Amino acid sequence: MPFKIVTIPCLSDNYAFLAHEPKSGHTALIDIPESKPILQTLDKHGWSLNHVLITHHHADHVDGLDAVRTAHPEAKVVGAKSDRARLPKLDIEVSEGDHIHIGDETGTILDVPGHTMGHIAYYFRQAQVAFTADSLMALGCGRVFEGTMPQMWQSLQKLAQLPPETLICSGHEYTQSNGAFAITIDPDNPELQARIAEIARQREENTPTVPSRLSQELKTNPFLRATDPKIQRYLGLDGSAPADVFAEIRRRKDHF
Repeated sequence: MPFKIVTIPCLSDNYAFLAHEPKSGHTALIDIPESKPILQTLDKHGWSLNHVLITHHHADHVDGLDAVRTAHPEAKVVGAKSDRARLPKLDIEVSEGDHIHIGDETGTILDVPGHTMGHIAYYFRQAQVAFTADSLMALGCGRVFEGTMPQMWQSLQKLAQLPPETLICSGHEYTQSNGAFAITIDPDNPELQARIAEIARQREENTPTVPSRLSQELKTNPFLRATDPKIQRYLGLDGSAPADVFAEIRRRKDHF
């Protein structure tokens, strides 16, 4: 059986995720913005915690770890070897191409620098899910704080090559504002228009817009579509290198 994925709203607009593998009963937590809603959700389901998977060092993704570790001392904390100096104490250090096992599910580590230099994603092929945090996001991508624009573009391209049915579990509820920006540079995209309407309905009902399918991101997320001639033309960058088009999209979003 595939993972049971539980999306946990945290802080004002963060998400943590629980990935429960029913056959073994093993459970992984992906990112720890705050402890209280995570511990309440584990208790609600009666799950013990086996692994904590950290995507990057930012405080809003790790600050709840101490309390979660106290409540579930058996859980092994996993994070990027390259960024261990800035991460909480790790039990398992991982790099690009390494694997992590959650019950019968095997996850592959993907280096996705840009937002931070040590940002990683966790891709579980059999379960068809990727935990991407602040790299690829619903209708967006993270700000390029530490890496370069070409690095971030390459990271997004790596994630874009995953199977289209992959569920993208990203780290924030930014989708509505991302949609408001996307329509300014892709105004004639009917799938984007329909998605924006659906997002508005979801937010009116206080329903998370995360996770999303990669297939939907490929059709509507402007940060994955720097090769699209219509977007290039709209930006006045016909025929430009995709990394340059991406950089212009990211710059415009930063000032939106």
